[in-house]
Amino acid sequence: MTHHSGGSPGPGRIPGGLGRPGGQDRWLLVAVAGLLSFVAMLDMSIVNVALAEISRDLGVSAATAQWVVLGYQLPVVALLLPAGRWLDGAGRRSAVLAATAGFALCSALAAAAPWAGLLVTARLAQGVFGAVLFVLMPVLALGSVRPELRGRAMSVPATLGPLGAVTGPAIGGLLLDGLGWRAVFLVKIPFCLLALVVAWRAMPRDSGLQLPRPRALLHASLVATGVTILLVALTLAADDSRWLVLIAAAAPALWLWLRGGGGRPVSGVLRVPGLPAAHGAVLALATGFAAMTYVIALHLQRDNGVSATTTGLTVLAFPLGMGLAGPLGGRLADRYGARPVAVAGAAVTACGLLLLVPVGEDWSPVDVAWRLALAGAGMGLNGGPTQALVMGTAPPERVATVGSTVQLARSLGFTLGPALATAVWGLAGAGHGARAGLGLAAAAACLSVPLLLLPARRHADVAATTNAATAAPN
Repeated sequence: MTHHSGGSPGPGRIPGGLGRPGGQDRWLLVAVAGLLSFVAMLDMSIVNVALAEISRDLGVSAATAQWVVLGYQLPVVALLLPAGRWLDGAGRRSAVLAATAGFALCSALAAAAPWAGLLVTARLAQGVFGAVLFVLMPVLALGSVRPELRGRAMSVPATLGPLGAVTGPAIGGLLLDGLGWRAVFLVKIPFCLLALVVAWRAMPRDSGLQLPRPRALLHASLVATGVTILLVALTLAADDSRWLVLIAAAAPALWLWLRGGGGRPVSGVLRVPGLPAAHGAVLALATGFAAMTYVIALHLQRDNGVSATTTGLTVLAFPLGMGLAGPLGGRLADRYGARPVAVAGAAVTACGLLLLVPVGEDWSPVDVAWRLALAGAGMGLNGGPTQALVMGTAPPERVATVGSTVQLARSLGFTLGPALATAVWGLAGAGHGARAGLGLAAAAACLSVPLLLLPARRHADVAATTNAATAAPN
C-alpha cells in the first residue's frame, strides 16, 4: 500500500484545483476534454481549404494568406512546453475557462476581420490559447476519473483530437461552399460556449491564475524561438530538403533553454524511466501517420488520376477506423493494462501501413480504403492507452509538463512526416516515390512497437528519480 505525505496528491487526484470530490467520476468533464481537443485540432487543418477564397476576398497574395494557417500552428507548437510549465502551478478551472473563452473570442475576431493583418493577428493570439488547450485536455481527462478508468477517459481526447485534424478539410469544404470562408472560423464558437458552461458548473473553484514571472517569460521566448525555427525548417523542407540545414539555427536557443531553469524540469521528467521511449513511440506514430496521409493523397490524384472528392472520401476511411476503435482501446486498457493495448494498437497500425507499401496504379480507391481503415483502427486502439500510459507515469506535480511534451512530440511528428516523405519520394524517383514514402511511414510505425514494449521501473524507483531530476526553480 502506498502512503502519501500531506503535501502530495493521492491516487486519482491531480494538483492544481482539479479533483473528484466525493470520489465521483466526472465524465462530463472528460467529454469537455474531448470536445475541446477536437476543436483545437480541427483548427490545424480546417482553414487550409479556405486560403484561396481568403486571398481573393481580402486582396492578398497566396503567401500572405498562408500565414492564416501558420499564424495558428506556430504558436500552438512553440508554446507547448512553456504552457506546460506554467499550468503545473495554475488552477485548472481558471485555466480551462480562460483558454476556452480566449480561443472563442479570437475565432470571432478572425471571422469578422476586414483585412489580412487583423486576421493573422487574431490567429496568432488564438494559437497562444490553443497551446494552453492542448496541454490542458489530457490533464483534464486524467483528473476527472478514478485511476482504473483512465484508459477509457484518455481515449476520448486521444481519439477526438486526431479526428478533428483529419476531418477538418472536409468540414471546411462544406462550410466554404455553403456559407463562405468566415463560417470556417465561426463554426467552433458554439462548441467553445458549451464547454465554458459545463466547465463553469462542473469544475471546483480554484486559486486562480498567476501571471508568469519575468524569468519564465525569458525561458518561454528561448524555447519558442528554437521550436519555431525547427518547425519552419521542417515545413519548408517539404518542398526542398536543403531547408533541413536550418535546423542547426535552432540549437543555440534550445541549448540555452535546457541549461536554464525552464528546461531542467522538462529534461528531468523525460529522464523518468519509460517516458523517453513512450515519447519516441508517439513521435514515430505521428510521423508515420502524417507521411502516409501526404503520400496517399498525392498518389491517388497524381498517379491514379482520382478526383479530389474521391480522394477525400478514400482518406476518410482512416478516421472512420480510428473513431470506431478508439472507445474499444480505452475499455481494453482499463481491463488488461495500458501497455499491452498500446503495443497491439501500434502493431495493427504498422500492419495497415505495411499493406499499403505495394500501392500501384492498378489499385482502386477501395483497395486503399480498407488498408487505411485497418491502420486507423490501430491508431484508435493505441491513442488512449498510450496517453494513459504516459500520463499515469508522470510525476503528479509535473503532469501538465508531461502533457506538453507528449503534445510536442506528436506535433513534431505531424510536421516531420511530410518533409521526410517528400525527401524519400525525390530520392526514389517518380516511378517508386509513393512506395518509398509509404515504406518510410510503415517503418516509423514499426519502430513504435519496440519503443512501447520497453517497460518502466517500479513506481518507487520512478518517484525517486523524478524527485531528484525535477527540482528546479520556476
